Amino acid sequence: MSKISVLIADDHAIVREGISSLLETQPDIEVVGEARNGQETLDQARELSPDIILMDITMPGMSGLEATRLVREQNPDTKVLVLTMHEGDEYFFKLLDAGASGYLVKGCSSDELITAMRAVHRGDVFLYPTMTAKLLSDYLRRSRGGGGKEAGDGLTNREMEILKYVADGNTNQEIAESLVLSIATVQTHRANIMAKLGLHNAAELVKYAIRHGFISLEE
Repeated sequence: MSKISVLIADDHAIVREGISSLLETQPDIEVVGEARNGQETLDQARELSPDIILMDITMPGMSGLEATRLVREQNPDTKVLVLTMHEGDEYFFKLLDAGASGYLVKGCSSDELITAMRAVHRGDVFLYPTMTAKLLSDYLRRSRGGGGKEAGDGLTNREMEILKYVADGNTNQEIAESLVLSIATVQTHRANIMAKLGLHNAAELVKYAIRHGFISLEE
């Protein structure tokens, strides 16, 4: 089985070295390059075509936000997992809009980072657990100001149920275990949801669920 190839983009050498040392201990992950800024990230993304770019936001010259947008346009098969010190929603929604598949803060554990990389590689979205509730509830409060939920655009009850699990940050494996389904069945439902809603990636799926209030964090 081929390893998950990773490009680390961060302007601090000690951060790149530390993450690289951590990832190289994993049998299924291989660091193929490092970048110090957004332009280097784009250049190496084109040259190396990594599976995942671990992207910092604040870098000299081109920001991680702009680099994420351009990487996703130029290398659509490459996933972007953001690793940043920013815990607020200033960048969070912008990065999802730019095509990022995950968002972690630098206070996360090494286990969370590894879990996030594997989830993103599978096509799931990974949101840092301690910030998800605050960010999503803030967004829900704003989006609900204009009215109630929409009907679901033709989704079945099972599809809406799975959509809620996806928006809460669950992986396909976790959804399958919770609903006593096979992973293949969950994947089929997710594909059907995205086709019905005209969405193109998992990040868009999460944003749709938030926007239309299919999740409730106000308990």
